[in-house]
Amino acid sequence: MPPEPETKRAVSFIDGQNLFRHAKDAFGHYHPNYDPLLLAEAVCARQGWFSRQVRFYTGLPSRLHDPRWHGYWTRRLLAMRRAGVHVTSRPLRYRRETVQLPDGSSKEVFVPREKGIDLRLGLDVVRLARNGDLDVAIVFSQDQDLAEVASELRDIARSTNRWLKIASAYPGSSTATSRKGIDRTDWIVLDRRLYDRCLDPRDYRPADW
Repeated sequence: MPPEPETKRAVSFIDGQNLFRHAKDAFGHYHPNYDPLLLAEAVCARQGWFSRQVRFYTGLPSRLHDPRWHGYWTRRLLAMRRAGVHVTSRPLRYRRETVQLPDGSSKEVFVPREKGIDLRLGLDVVRLARNGDLDVAIVFSQDQDLAEVASELRDIARSTNRWLKIASAYPGSSTATSRKGIDRTDWIVLDRRLYDRCLDPRDYRPADW
């Protein structure tokens, strides 16, 4: 077995939309009011790891289709960059779909789809691990597509004779819609007390929200 490093350098990879959806279900927060830096630092402090870097990934809503959320995320991402968070964003893609209304009628709506975010996150985990830039990858997501990344990190650890760990951090409560982390990772449950200590006091929503 490779030696376990005395100081474990952790890089946090935050899937912004996935974390938001699950925090909404688990804790009832109706906008992404978490502070990525505080969340990463809180998890690292609990585990005894050194928080080396925080990376944030999200789809960006269209100004045409959703101007309020476009403005919200534009302001938030700018604040994150200024605070030192490495931000990756991709424009959301919109697909026209027909939905049924309660009165039995139907309506065409544009449904957003996030493309390429989980792939970019996974590639970055592998790249930083191969380059020796981390000992622990903390993935704030419950997207099971990222389970392949965990297998890849184990292969890197074996081929380079290095100690590497990947963990999945996610909100947990009795109302959570999913109560498991990413397969083949260590699971770190964020309870409400920890999560609420890591809220961003700034409100990026417009006044007419």
